[in-house]
Amino acid sequence: MNERAAWSRRDLLRTGVGLSAVLGLSGLAGLREALAAGQGDDPWRGGQLLGQLPFQAEPPDPLHTRIADGLDERLYTDLSLVDRDRLITPVEEFFVRTGVPDQLDRSRPWRIRIDGLVRRPLSLSAANLEPRVQDMGVHHIECAGNSRATRFGLISTAEWSGVRLSRMLAGAGPLSTAKAVRITGFDGHTKTSTNSSAGCAWIYTPEQLSQAGAFLATRMNGKPLTPDHGFPVRLVVPGWYGCCCIKWVNRIELVDADQPATSQMREFAARTFQNGVPTSAADYQPATVDRAAMPVRVEKWRVDGKIRYRVVGIDWGGDRTKGRLQIRFRPRDPFVPVSVQPAPPGGGWGVWSHHWAPSTPGPGLIQLELDEKSVPTRRMSAGMYLRAVMVDQV
Repeated sequence: MNERAAWSRRDLLRTGVGLSAVLGLSGLAGLREALAAGQGDDPWRGGQLLGQLPFQAEPPDPLHTRIADGLDERLYTDLSLVDRDRLITPVEEFFVRTGVPDQLDRSRPWRIRIDGLVRRPLSLSAANLEPRVQDMGVHHIECAGNSRATRFGLISTAEWSGVRLSRMLAGAGPLSTAKAVRITGFDGHTKTSTNSSAGCAWIYTPEQLSQAGAFLATRMNGKPLTPDHGFPVRLVVPGWYGCCCIKWVNRIELVDADQPATSQMREFAARTFQNGVPTSAADYQPATVDRAAMPVRVEKWRVDGKIRYRVVGIDWGGDRTKGRLQIRFRPRDPFVPVSVQPAPPGGGWGVWSHHWAPSTPGPGLIQLELDEKSVPTRRMSAGMYLRAVMVDQV
């Protein structure tokens, strides 16, 4: 092993990334179709797509396959399929962090109570919401527990329809003493879990919900919500982590400022960058997603008789109007601008790509940063979205 490979190995292991290398060819059919349709970047036209390099030290859990049930149910999205012509995640591929509670009786009419410190308590059915439903645009949701352990598959994007929450709150006539909003979803499970706590509720200020454009969603990608995604009604708080996007919403309560943190808030305190585990809801900072980016696939090409690599990734969260992405492939290398920057920001994610011509075979550790240091990038800066590959040919 040469010196460069040796220090690369140490740096990879320091970040918890291993080096076992197995060449994978998944997802090539879609990529070839995109190429044939003229969707590839100009430098790759006329080239031959040979395959994809698999990411290293990421678990073998199947993607787009349901695992377990209830609180432990998971479905991981295959991000390698994301491209400029495939920005929306199909409903059946959208990640699942918690399955349908087995104590939920879907045969009974669904009611949402809006009560607490209000003049006009309301009890609404899903049918009551339907005339007010409108297009809410494309938004991503990322689980606060998204990590290499989940193959980063706990993030997806969809086109949502629903009812603006601020309209619902105004209809109930909040009292002057109402300083916060507790939103609760049904979470009755027969089975207990060693990984998650039952109890699905978060407390927000009205200003936080209004500024985020929070809404009660009833449709994903033009179709009614499926049971695993909160049918008939879930909360979506754009720009906040998934733990705040409550599924199976059945109560919205206006409360005063002196409220204890919910069990859900305490469970996800560390993952949402709180200062310890505050006992008071008022002490929680907004659980917003910082600007982040990561590679989702590394394509291997033969272009003009030479081996080249095309790194494709996503860019999401935070302030996407400032700064440009930069990339490097070894910890001691300088960052360089990403070849093809993501498109102008929208509610989902942007897709970027980079032309990579490594000089030698061996491990590569793909790291991104933003050239604008004033934009918060806490997870990306901490190396949470690092991904490793083994280059077998140059």
